[in-house]
Amino acid sequence: MTAAMLLTMVLGFALSVSVAVSIGLASIVGIQASNAHMLISAKEMFNAINKFPLAAVPFFILAGNLMETGGISRRLVEFAKSIVGGVQGGLPMTCVLTCMIFAAVSGSSVATTFAIGAILIPALIKHGYPTTWAAALQATSAELGVIIPPSIPMILYGVSAEVSIGELFIAGFGPGLFISGALMLFVWIYCKRKGWGQRDGDGRLGFFTATRQAAWALLMPVIILGGIYGGVFTPTEASAVAVLYALLVGMLVYREIGVKDLYAVLRKSVVSSAVIMFIIANAGLFAFLITRAGVPEAIGHWLQQVLQSAGMFLLGVNAALFVIGMFIETSAAIIVLAPILAPVAQHFGIDPVHFGLVMVVNLALGMITPPFGVNLFAACTVARIPLDKIIRHLVPFVCVVLACLMVITYVPQLSLGLRDLVYGR
Repeated sequence: MTAAMLLTMVLGFALSVSVAVSIGLASIVGIQASNAHMLISAKEMFNAINKFPLAAVPFFILAGNLMETGGISRRLVEFAKSIVGGVQGGLPMTCVLTCMIFAAVSGSSVATTFAIGAILIPALIKHGYPTTWAAALQATSAELGVIIPPSIPMILYGVSAEVSIGELFIAGFGPGLFISGALMLFVWIYCKRKGWGQRDGDGRLGFFTATRQAAWALLMPVIILGGIYGGVFTPTEASAVAVLYALLVGMLVYREIGVKDLYAVLRKSVVSSAVIMFIIANAGLFAFLITRAGVPEAIGHWLQQVLQSAGMFLLGVNAALFVIGMFIETSAAIIVLAPILAPVAQHFGIDPVHFGLVMVVNLALGMITPPFGVNLFAACTVARIPLDKIIRHLVPFVCVVLACLMVITYVPQLSLGLRDLVYGR
């Protein structure tokens, strides 16, 4: 049964069938091969999405779209530019810093790519940066959307591996800030060597002016994250608060969202949410079948025999996840693999929260690696260039994030230090 399922899934990928449909077809083949009743499919697909924390997914997507339409994104860009835009290469650094701030409320890298890329990719091109480099930078920076909390993949990992989502969110700050700093340092050095961005400070607002104009936008992550860590509301409830805040600020304060705009925003959010939920439903059925077949237990025993230490286990998992992330959507990969790998990680004495961060950061790389990197498609759509043109400029960014991943993997206190401080461990 397992062989038939894997063969069907791989064949679907090879024929360019969508990830969700390929997983669903593989699951149907598995049901038929095991002579199980087809009603199992409906039951397990419903069970996969019938989880309260998953309500945060459509809400965070809607919040990101409201921020884009309501002018919040543009004001965050001006604020970030007022901080780092005055140096050579300041505009690319602004892209990274804005994505980092936007990530604190969006939870989605694709939403971050569209919301920030629509503003900064044209600005980078106008200042003389190559279009392909600007798109590669935006796609990579938007990856921070799923590393800095709140994060949809962290929610999915927490649900799948039965780990505290609050602890995952707190642990995400260290890796997120570390990757942000590394990317800003890289683009600053790169622009210095290339001679790019010597006039990036043109048109930059003063810090206090930009802060005053972006005050309502900057208050949003304070309310969301402060509410979560202050115990006012859960991460799931925070997603609904983010939607309400973005809607009120966009309609009543900035007045850039009209009633006529709501239909387009809601429609875009519904389509994006439906795609993710369909993937989750199919991946849930797939995970149920392979678990029933004893695959996770078999893989766990094999890994324990082959990889004799925690360090080797983490290295092997990182190599496997990097390849898997190229072909399988992040949400689906987490839901399928987290229940398999998390128990093995605990056997090696690896903290499940730290392992969750390793998984999320690694699979987030899949969003910027061909052939199925969703951030790449989004950035190329905004920049209006074909995907193959972006690859050459993408490689250095991937190498930077990979280097950061290795540090995050083997320096667990980078993830767990703040968590331990907050929870007194």
